[in-house]
Amino acid sequence: MSPVRAYIGLGSNLDDPKGQLIRALEALAELPLCQMQGHSSLYATPPIGPQDQPDFINAVACLETRLSPLALLDQLQALEQRHRRRRLRHWGPRTLDLDLLLYGSQHCQWPRLTVPHAQMHLRAFVLVPLAELASTLEPSLTLHGQPLDHWASTLPLDDIRRLPNTAAPRRLASDTNLDTMPAFR
Repeated sequence: MSPVRAYIGLGSNLDDPKGQLIRALEALAELPLCQMQGHSSLYATPPIGPQDQPDFINAVACLETRLSPLALLDQLQALEQRHRRRRLRHWGPRTLDLDLLLYGSQHCQWPRLTVPHAQMHLRAFVLVPLAELASTLEPSLTLHGQPLDHWASTLPLDDIRRLPNTAAPRRLASDTNLDTMPAFR
């Protein structure tokens, strides 16, 4: 199988959310048959749904992978479990949420996975970090035939805040040794 570029949404609002995302980025870089291509800055956003929970920390990462969409989903869900993810209520608090947003240009629908992610065009906490990362890796990236900026312009962006001193989006050379990258330690 040829490598495919996959974008992963990350979110956390429990048990040191910033640390959860940093550890998740490190773990994503170690997934089998995957190569980390880069990640966005971290962003703080209010929760969707129930408001009786802390704000989320969100980011987007890009992997080049030889895993199928469902095999990648299995790896992402296993990583969530290692972070003690529990699904107690819809849109509830979580230690780690990983969503497969895009898998190349493929459109897929299975009972447990839809790609592109069905709600991503409605979520600033996905679009803002995705647009930041894509501006470095894939400036012509579109969603449903429209540039990412088009979708972001349809959403209120007042509540999304880039965290200071978080890693800027980066592109990694294919020969980069991820084990020695400070941002992934």
